[in-house]
Amino acid sequence: MAEDPRDWTDETKLVRGGMARSPHGEISEALFLTQSFAYESAASADARFAGDAPGYIYQRFSNPTTQMFEDRLALLEGAGQCRATASGMSAVHVALTGLLRAGDHLVAGRALFGSCRWIAAELLPRFGVETTFVDATDLDAWKNAVRPNTRAFLVESPANPLLEVTAVGAVAEIAHAAGARLIVDNVFATPIFQKPLALGADVVVYSATKHIDGQGRVLGGAILGGEALMTEAYKDILRHTGPALSPFNSWVLLKGLETLELRVRRQTENAAKIADLVAAHAKTREVRYPGRPDHPQAAIIANQMSGGGNVLAFDLGSREAAWRFLDALRIVDISNNLGDAKSMATHPSTTTHRSMPEAERIAIGLTEGWVRMSVGLEGAGDLSRDVSRALDAA
Repeated sequence: MAEDPRDWTDETKLVRGGMARSPHGEISEALFLTQSFAYESAASADARFAGDAPGYIYQRFSNPTTQMFEDRLALLEGAGQCRATASGMSAVHVALTGLLRAGDHLVAGRALFGSCRWIAAELLPRFGVETTFVDATDLDAWKNAVRPNTRAFLVESPANPLLEVTAVGAVAEIAHAAGARLIVDNVFATPIFQKPLALGADVVVYSATKHIDGQGRVLGGAILGGEALMTEAYKDILRHTGPALSPFNSWVLLKGLETLELRVRRQTENAAKIADLVAAHAKTREVRYPGRPDHPQAAIIANQMSGGGNVLAFDLGSREAAWRFLDALRIVDISNNLGDAKSMATHPSTTTHRSMPEAERIAIGLTEGWVRMSVGLEGAGDLSRDVSRALDAA
């Protein structure tokens, strides 16, 4: 008897989930580089376009390689459906615009990636959607922000760049009581360490560019949720606006999923060691890492995350000190990406969160002394030596 893939462990889902072999019986998933598809007859084309017959129509709508990636990630996440997009930001954009209309209201956590905040604060108001930003750790703030026209909540947890963690289940209850949907950006935790849908979220988004690829090669994004909601909110907008993921990128991301669990756990082991090293250094004013007991939301983390992830942030007191630290690194790259096999560090105030007004940066605690580091797969001893030397230079 065939096994139900839903009964597999995550490790098996990551390797074999969604596999659809061609008649050739290939072991590595097939890469279908085609823009369109042929039909046996005019009637066959009519049936596919009407939705009365299965099959592919056009790469902008769907593609066999992309479908395998979507099915595998949905299986891992425990979602009814996944739809892939060309980048993480296109996933966030579609996730919001699929739920919101002119006259609607969005409530969002104040700590957001710079481009996410721009969409909520600058783009959505152009189309008649207002946004209220709140302290995502304050449940009363979520409740007090609700209006009769509130239709969606948006939160990053852990948040970029200072690893703020939100009680996803509690915020989901507030959203649902208001008749709104909760969107969770789960990039930092990855589906290995946190499953927002199981906690009560309605929609999960990923930048697959980060840990899912994890090797600095391609862009990609994903939106996941229940099948009915995904069809209602996102089928038409994805079909007609075209933020489609390239089949080649889908194939690369499929290969990335095979090793995701191994990479993320090894990166997390390294990150825990680096976080402790940074915390013990005299130059460090504060360190934030979800795997440490001194994290401000440690109790929430223990309830909803099974690992700390590979990203940490630390305050060296000033921009000058942060830049001296970055410039002294010899192994770790200065880069604004994260989740890569290579360790990277950046100065958020002048890179990822540069577009955020200074008052907003201060409101989330992002002063100019903070460094964000994504820890990779290098040897822990080599990374420790490099970071220690850079801290001394700070």
